[in-house]
Amino acid sequence: MNDSQQSHGPGKGVFNIGQRVVTTLVSMVETRVRLAVVELEEEKANLIQMLIMIGLTMLFTAFGLMSLMVLIIWAVDAQYRLMAIGATTGVLFVLALIFGLWTLRKSRQSTLLRHTRKELDSDRKLLEEDRS
Repeated sequence: MNDSQQSHGPGKGVFNIGQRVVTTLVSMVETRVRLAVVELEEEKANLIQMLIMIGLTMLFTAFGLMSLMVLIIWAVDAQYRLMAIGATTGVLFVLALIFGLWTLRKSRQSTLLRHTRKELDSDRKLLEEDRS
């Protein structure tokens, strides 16, 4: 039954070549999708670990800063306490602004799916060379 469905003669070679090309393309796409999935899983694991560590760091830093502020305010003479609170608040806001801008700059330098994009770029270049 299989023999009756396949063409015989010169068309058979063209059909086989087309079938091999489609099989190769599907295999390439499958490989790239698998690579993308592996990279996404690695990025997810790294992101979760980073979020946990950042959360704990921020928590302990906040408690440390609050304790330091209380110590500074108690150490300052009563007539200068209001100025000490203002200065401490100003310094903390400036530090928050600096680190916020630094974080924003770092977040724009994403490497998400870097290897997948590199492989897809090389595939595109190879396909363009075949056309020429």
